[in-house]
Amino acid sequence: MKEAYLAIVEKTLDEVMPGALERPAELSEAMRYAVGTGGKRIRPLICLASAVAAGGRAEDARYPAAAIELLHNYTLVHDDLPAMDNDTERRGRPSVWAKYGEANAILVGDALQALAFKAAAMAPRNVGRIVAELAAAGVGVVQGQIEDIAAGEKDIPFIYRHKTADLFMAAAVMGALAGGGDDRAVESLRAYALNLGLAFQFEDDLLDGDSPYGREETERRVRDATAAALAALEGLPGDSSPLAALAQSLVGRKK
Repeated sequence: MKEAYLAIVEKTLDEVMPGALERPAELSEAMRYAVGTGGKRIRPLICLASAVAAGGRAEDARYPAAAIELLHNYTLVHDDLPAMDNDTERRGRPSVWAKYGEANAILVGDALQALAFKAAAMAPRNVGRIVAELAAAGVGVVQGQIEDIAAGEKDIPFIYRHKTADLFMAAAVMGALAGGGDDRAVESLRAYALNLGLAFQFEDDLLDGDSPYGREETERRVRDATAAALAALEGLPGDSSPLAALAQSLVGRKK
């Protein structure tokens, strides 16, 4: 199932991305470089699986799935910039700004964000609500980043909800809407994704060794958030097993 979903994601991303001959060629190349550098594709997988769990088909959500991956990669391109995290490497390769220059990286991120909304607008139904969810996530992740880079004591729950969970929630809700899910299914999947996003971030903290809560407390938070995510899947009209498997696979992961 995961391989089939990944194939849908990659095919759709290739479809919506600018072609190699589209001017300026350096922008097209850099955009494809940013998106094609080996990410886990967790958010688009959530989107496709949520369409199925809401009673639709994975194919219904292929454009929203591409949209959330494009938006996610825009945030990564900008996060790596010298003015932010100043990272010269991303996924084992030079970051976009390190390879193409800082000014080009800013523009690549801008273009990816705009392209995300174009892809979301290609959804088969509920287009207005889908675009609104993507926009809310786009604003939310910036709110989380502002809080994260600000001096002084940090509001960790606020940062984690917005920097990480907002994109997970948008992925799930857009998928449910594209799949024709009713409001109950949409809200159940929003709750699933909120808790999955928090569990994902807590697990990241364990991997990085920089949790603000201490190891034992962080492990408890991973377990509790994962359990809440799984509980939110109960009663959905479609097959939710891929979402359950995804939640369980993120616990105790090695990278």
